[in-house]
Amino acid sequence: MKHVNIEDSQITMTQLMLPSHSNFSGKIHGGYILSVMDQVAFACASKHSGHYCVTASVNKVDFLNAIEVGELMTLKASVNYTGNSSMVVGLRVESENIQTGVVKHCNSSYFTMVAKDDQGKNVRVPGLILNTENSLRRFARSINRQEQSKKRRESFKSSEFIIDDHLELIAKHNAKIEL
Repeated sequence: MKHVNIEDSQITMTQLMLPSHSNFSGKIHGGYILSVMDQVAFACASKHSGHYCVTASVNKVDFLNAIEVGELMTLKASVNYTGNSSMVVGLRVESENIQTGVVKHCNSSYFTMVAKDDQGKNVRVPGLILNTENSLRRFARSINRQEQSKKRRESFKSSEFIIDDHLELIAKHNAKIEL
């Protein structure tokens, strides 16, 4: 299987934020931002793999700064990790005030995308050529995130969950247990 440079599949998209994209407080709606992020992740993963891709998961989105109507929203996407048929696409969202030139980091996230063939079956994707320290760090970080996610899933399997092991922890939080 071939390997390709990360730069060959990177995507950058800039869009003017309109009143139709805003929520009731006049800020750009988080759901709209997520929708555009998914589109850009799809474009990046499809460009890398040469196949139609689907979103398998989204790893944590923290909205750091609001985007205002009239600002430019820029999304930058890059494949950070490749598996057999999956890719982790790192996304960074920034906004720019057109009048002041001030740029804000609004959020970052990781979308796991899976390449599909015409019959909807998973298809092998090209690997990545890691030629910078940053590309190595991002690839390793993706591996680490996958391992942490697997440990979380395994430690809270409903068939193996023991309530008494967690009561003390839960009691320290804003919850009332009525079993």
